[in-house]
Amino acid sequence: MAAHKAATSPEFTQITRPQELTADLRRELVDCWVTVSNAGGAVIPYGFSLPPVSAQEVGPALDEIVHALDPRRSRLLVATVDGVLAGWLLLRRDPHPLVAHCGTVNHVQTHTRFRGLGIGAALMRRVVGVARDEMGLERLGLSVRSGLGLEDFYRKLGWVEVGRWPGALRVAPGDDRDDILMSLVL
Repeated sequence: MAAHKAATSPEFTQITRPQELTADLRRELVDCWVTVSNAGGAVIPYGFSLPPVSAQEVGPALDEIVHALDPRRSRLLVATVDGVLAGWLLLRRDPHPLVAHCGTVNHVQTHTRFRGLGIGAALMRRVVGVARDEMGLERLGLSVRSGLGLEDFYRKLGWVEVGRWPGALRVAPGDDRDDILMSLVL
């Protein structure tokens, strides 16, 4: 019961500049990403092979994300429970003036050992405040892979489906999934 109570109210940290990421946290983020991807999670960035993935593949992708961190444009939001990484996500703003009022949420992950304890929902609730109050964003968007129930998860948090690209994601031969676009007005 104590673990469940702790997990429903994680501590949050924002990483807004590359130099803020410690080597230990980098290792935890890479481990989380590898574990989530290999467990069937929908966090496969461009340039990745399909799972199974390794730390050698994930590390450079994470480094690319970290290198682009900037408090005005890109932040990592990290959730920990008792000092252990429980989940994380990336919040980005496109600098183009036509869409600078909108942000994108990517790489939403809950480490498998913390699944079902509300970490993902807590991250998504927290990112709303960060986006609106700290970055001045007015709308958030994200893209999810159909077939995993993710759209239902986000709908329960107030997100709305605004588009769907049928069969756009090929996760295996003969297994094409829709790419679902979702939005949240802040």
